[in-house]
Amino acid sequence: MTDLKIRKKSFYWGQRTYIMGILNVTPDSFSDGGHFNTLETALTQAKTLINSRADIIDIGGQSTRPGSQQIPLEEELNRVIPIIKTLRQETSIPISIDTTRASVADAAIEAGADLVNDISGGTFDPQMFSVVAKLGVPIILMHIRGTPQTMQQLTDYTDLIGEISQWLETQLNLAMEAGIMRSHLIIDPGIGFAKTYQQNLELLRHLSEFKKLGCPILIGVSRKSFIGHILQQNDPQQRVWGTSAACCSAIAQTADILRVHDVAPMVDVARVADAIWRH
Repeated sequence: MTDLKIRKKSFYWGQRTYIMGILNVTPDSFSDGGHFNTLETALTQAKTLINSRADIIDIGGQSTRPGSQQIPLEEELNRVIPIIKTLRQETSIPISIDTTRASVADAAIEAGADLVNDISGGTFDPQMFSVVAKLGVPIILMHIRGTPQTMQQLTDYTDLIGEISQWLETQLNLAMEAGIMRSHLIIDPGIGFAKTYQQNLELLRHLSEFKKLGCPILIGVSRKSFIGHILQQNDPQQRVWGTSAACCSAIAQTADILRVHDVAPMVDVARVADAIWRH
């Protein structure tokens, strides 16, 4: 796999695990909705993530929790662009825009973001791949079926790992046909998106099988409901230890990037897990 350089930061895939800190500037995200949806609170949280040694900050203005409704384009832009602009003036940390809309991706990159995190893997907006190719930035392609409103009814798979692999391979090929460089492609099997509790566990057990696609793997397990199910813990913010265990397992299965809410503890988890499995 080709390594990646974003601003001043180099990513050496396979050498260590990188931590992506989540910054939801939404009123309705499943675990921290409404906490950081003013410019001031978002900026404070971004600084906390940076001081906790996040490698990337992922900024999203559209909740994608199960059942969430899509917001108007203007509202998404109004949520994410001011924080990207302000943050970019203060730091050189790589910034990811979490969006499924090509126009938001375009505006975010212009405002100072560096890569696109598309939970639809390029399927919601037919312009996404051509826009990302034109911008020349990396993109994370996540596996999903349906939309956040419908995905939890679409969990029937004959061959879970095989079907997700095939889907991701199709999207990777479409992205490259549109002109996106292979070294700019990152995959995410989509834990919790059109997956049942058991399927999430199976995905984590077989994560290394996605390596054959030849791209870095991002995993998002942070505070998710399958962890709540195991721990019988309804409060997402009380799932830090469970998230740590899932992150550790993902590293053992060769995940390259962990997308997390609780950056400081997951940096420690990654450092110890890397020392065991990567050296």
